[in-house]
Amino acid sequence: MDCEILEIGTELVQTLTSDQAWHYHILPKVCDGDHLVFYHDNENDSVSTREELEILFGKKVLLQNISSLVIKKNLSKYYLRNNNSGPTVNSNSSQAKSHDFILDIIEEANNLLCSDIHIEAYENGSRIRFRMDGKLFERYIIKKEDYPALINKIKILANLDIAEKRLPQDGRILIKSSRTSYDIRVSVIPSLFGEKIVLRLLRKSTTKIVISELGFEESQLSGYLKGIHKPNGILLISGPTGSGKTTTLYATLNILNKEDVNILTIEDPIEYTIEGVNQVQLREDIGLTFARALKTFLRQDPDIIMLGEIRDPETAQMAIRAALTGHLVLSTIHTNSAWGIITRLIDMGIPPFLLSSTINTVVAQRLVRRLCPHCKEKIELDRTLLSVDIVDKIKAQQHFLAKGCEQCHNTGYSGRLAIFEVINIDEKLKQLIHKSQYDIKDLIKEKRIKTLSESALEVYVSGMTSLEEIQPILLDAS
Repeated sequence: MDCEILEIGTELVQTLTSDQAWHYHILPKVCDGDHLVFYHDNENDSVSTREELEILFGKKVLLQNISSLVIKKNLSKYYLRNNNSGPTVNSNSSQAKSHDFILDIIEEANNLLCSDIHIEAYENGSRIRFRMDGKLFERYIIKKEDYPALINKIKILANLDIAEKRLPQDGRILIKSSRTSYDIRVSVIPSLFGEKIVLRLLRKSTTKIVISELGFEESQLSGYLKGIHKPNGILLISGPTGSGKTTTLYATLNILNKEDVNILTIEDPIEYTIEGVNQVQLREDIGLTFARALKTFLRQDPDIIMLGEIRDPETAQMAIRAALTGHLVLSTIHTNSAWGIITRLIDMGIPPFLLSSTINTVVAQRLVRRLCPHCKEKIELDRTLLSVDIVDKIKAQQHFLAKGCEQCHNTGYSGRLAIFEVINIDEKLKQLIHKSQYDIKDLIKEKRIKTLSESALEVYVSGMTSLEEIQPILLDAS
């Protein structure tokens, strides 16, 4: 074959289970009513394989021999395997109505370290997608007539109202098996052609992450720990959805969670439970907002308060009040940079003199995909590919490309890593905030504070990630 990666549609992929594809070293090419055509490894015995497949499928089977290298490359792309001994999902969409099918796709997604499962309907069909390393990929096609039954099965597992199809619903699925247990957050919304469900897989291992494993550089970690060990004040982490802010906060709570400390959190939703921490679920529908919970928290004799997010001026003002009255407040906020947190709070109406006396540390965080160490390829950098806004920032002459292999399921990436920008608000910065002077570029250089874009460039030059992963971060900072 001239092309190593074959174009095989998801529906055609479901002709075989993962076990069948790898056992026979075959890939589906054509699936008609009365016959099947498979790509076949030319190093294997085609006669015995064809005979076994005809018995297995009860149809006439034709084999087209191609190189073993192409077969292996495409098997790793279309038939993902993992190192766990869990069951392989039967790809046949007729299984979609069964209870076992739901449990199997959850176990498969968990084994592949996926964070979310998307189940969605369109005009002429429906599909299931997995999110792995921050990117979605299509995993299964479900028959249109099987889709309602699949949705109802999930709703029943999550204790949701199967009769309500017009309004969004949120729930949780707790599954315990002989091998493991799953805690899954369920979100249902009505869409044009049927309800869409997203299952978020919550791993208990996340609550055991230690702060030193997150990706902080030594100087950044030292500054961060200095901020969280102050008896009062505010520490804020910025970043878009899915940038790992919640994981960082939970790792922080693991450090601060002591017998002699009262920790209260208000979250939307509570993603992980931590023994010894008093966690409250946001319920805006009944008036339990971040601001209202925070008012109540101040009467609960807290030492440390964690807010899931500062979204509005009222919450920001309550956070400032909590810090002024001797509490340590941890939270997140949406901005492009660490210093941008200050101007964002000013825009929310917080007076500069109050900010200067309460803010301890501001952090910006992003996640980038880590290049697979088994297949990344070093090549000359084609500078014509760079955006004009960042061409001057990248000095490297060579870089690494995501190539793809069996180890990384042919994606070119394996896992993700966090990059940070940490600014401790010292006396000099407090004075600048108090005077409403927000241009600190020269001071950042003087203090040798590594910016988010500098952290991104460093992991790129070291070969840990690719140009496409850091370009959005560099453009944000330009």
